[in-house]
Amino acid sequence: MLKGKTALVTGSTSGIGLGIAKALARQGANIVMNGFGDVAGPRAEVEALGVKTGYHGADMSKPAEIEELMKYAASTFGRVDILVNNAGIQHVAKVEDFPVERWDAIIAINLSSAFHTTRLAIPAMKAANWGRIINVASAHGLVASPQKSAYVASKHAIVGFTKSIALETATTGVTSNAICPGWVLTPLVQKQIDARAESEGIPVEQAKRDLLAEKEPSLQFTTPDELGELAVFFCSPAGNNVRGVAWNMDGGWAAQ
Repeated sequence: MLKGKTALVTGSTSGIGLGIAKALARQGANIVMNGFGDVAGPRAEVEALGVKTGYHGADMSKPAEIEELMKYAASTFGRVDILVNNAGIQHVAKVEDFPVERWDAIIAINLSSAFHTTRLAIPAMKAANWGRIINVASAHGLVASPQKSAYVASKHAIVGFTKSIALETATTGVTSNAICPGWVLTPLVQKQIDARAESEGIPVEQAKRDLLAEKEPSLQFTTPDELGELAVFFCSPAGNNVRGVAWNMDGGWAAQ
């Protein structure tokens, strides 16, 4: 379905981003990857699906590096047809104890990076009269939790940003939508589980169940593959007039 298209997925060397990259690759899209840590392994996983890949290690907190990432994608594949803004970080603390530098980093990576990639991707999308902007928000883009002020603020903001872009592109072939996952067992969430198990002196499996029970009525994690399939839907003909939605895949979290 997406053969000949190019998807840029930020934060795609693990977790949700990798799941989305693989789902788009299965539909034939070439993939530009971005992220830290192991690159060769995840890139090989995507290439095994029969598509071309590129990689750029831009730090998504730095606008100049984001510009280089977008230039790289355009020079390697022509243009970015599908932009998935997934890169994100987290820090947990009460607002009065929240380190200022952590607040700034979370806003820069979770929110401002999406502004920079989007502003640079839209002109070519409009010229082609086809494009998909998919922002990975969170259930925390719809509801709040304590001790996550920066994350909640950034994810609420990315939902609003998504809607504004959808209105600005409403008469074009470019769409803008957000995915709002609940708990996904990514390295980021695993760190929270491990910290909880240690602080409460309980087994890791119990910490997992307790985490789910507090927020997610289904008592099961959403998977990166499931999120990837939602991204594929947004890119399909059925998604042509889906514009400005914040689509939660959260096991009933936001329904409570």
